[in-house]
Amino acid sequence: MIAKEYLGRSLLFRRLKNGAHGELVERYAVCLVNEGLARHGTWRCLNLVSGLLRWIAGSRSRLTDLDEHVVERYLRYRGGKQSIQPGDRAALKRWLSVLRDTGSIAPAALLPVTPQEQIFAEFGDYLRRERGLAPKSIVHHQPFIRRFLREVCPDGVGDLVRISQEDVIRYIERHARDWSAESGKAMCWSLRAFLRYLHHRGLNSLALAGCVPSIRRWKFANLPTYLSAAQVQKALGSCDRATALGLRDYAILMMLAKLGMRAGEIVALTLDDMNWRTGEMLIHAKGRQRARMPIPPDVGAAVVAYLRDGRPKSSCRRLFLRTLAPNVGFASGCAITMIAKTALERAGIRGYAHQGAHISDIASPPSFSGPAQHCRRSVSCCDMRATTPRGSTQRSMSRRSEH
Repeated sequence: MIAKEYLGRSLLFRRLKNGAHGELVERYAVCLVNEGLARHGTWRCLNLVSGLLRWIAGSRSRLTDLDEHVVERYLRYRGGKQSIQPGDRAALKRWLSVLRDTGSIAPAALLPVTPQEQIFAEFGDYLRRERGLAPKSIVHHQPFIRRFLREVCPDGVGDLVRISQEDVIRYIERHARDWSAESGKAMCWSLRAFLRYLHHRGLNSLALAGCVPSIRRWKFANLPTYLSAAQVQKALGSCDRATALGLRDYAILMMLAKLGMRAGEIVALTLDDMNWRTGEMLIHAKGRQRARMPIPPDVGAAVVAYLRDGRPKSSCRRLFLRTLAPNVGFASGCAITMIAKTALERAGIRGYAHQGAHISDIASPPSFSGPAQHCRRSVSCCDMRATTPRGSTQRSMSRRSEH
């Protein structure tokens, strides 16, 4: 039962609507309906708001004093009486948004920007403007740089000028084996970019990027093997196409198997990218590049079945949506990875999806090569920075980009 149907006969909603904050509660209910929450989720949100309003009245506070700190105090109070569910903070965050949109409470307080955060912001701007990195790639640098500064510059950004070659080498020697070889390479890549930025900005007079060593990783050691045609068919057949979830997962797996698309490319697809008149779709590839690919008939049929019978009603323009509320697009390609992994496990196929391999590699057997696969390869050859398959060309390109 969707939120709108539940609200029409909910005694809890009727009581809140007739209370002192009825107009705000109605706005909150509209927010819940727009997000497509189910009956229990809607009841939980209203129950939280009802409890919060009673707690504010009992503690002799005012609604205008409400902010994130007060919400945390309420959740601690509520947690002493009953369990706190994972979505409770999100529900109260929606309530705060409604109150701020109507001017009932003060805007959210801006956190003070520390000198270290300022360095991160300027470093991110440098990567975006000077190096052409996408926002997701910039975010991946931050954990490595934070840990580096915490150890090498414990007294703050004033220590940046004192970073030496010995400091960098000793740090890498201490942490090179903390993770996998791939993570070690990512750490060195992040450090190299950050040290290059420090020298570029004049925050350190030494060109330390050149002293960052390379971590050895054998070529092609972890390249996955192809699934056989029978295994692919078994994985596709494991989707229950009588359900909305099965229709969505089947369409996604068809794109992986027949087109060799990346997880991030599937996540980024929108309704506007599908041109049904010409039988093409627009792919948002790596490196902020775009390419057009033909839609094979069987892939198109799977997508159409999902759009007709499986896709929930939503204002979100993403092609594939979450089945649970809120009905929006996936946050990242990790969701596609989990869909593929779950399908393989249902089919009794193990040893592929969990190894961190490129999904288009594990789901594109030679027996499925056809016009779409040849088109994919031709697009990759035309724009290697955007869509190069995993292999020696991509690695050589990535090595050149590091220097």
